[in-house]
Amino acid sequence: MSKETPKIIGNISKLSPRWALIVVPFILSFLMSGIISFVNMLRTLGWFDGFMTLWGYNWMISWAIAFPIVVTLLPFVRKFAGLFVDMRLPK
Repeated sequence: MSKETPKIIGNISKLSPRWALIVVPFILSFLMSGIISFVNMLRTLGWFDGFMTLWGYNWMISWAIAFPIVVTLLPFVRKFAGLFVDMRLPK
């Protein structure tokens, strides 16, 4: 009896666990760059007509910078965090 592959939606299969090394930083950098750019623009410029368009443009630039930085620094951050946190999986 074969085990059916888990699906995302419809017939689209979930990615294998090894993809988590890219998908997690991808989503995290997306959310963080969006929130930070929104707050900084709102704080600096205030709300105005066209704010969302300008924010969206700036967000994509921020994300294009944030994603490769997160992917690059994540192994170093994990190692540094390991100095303070027991990173072994609980039994």
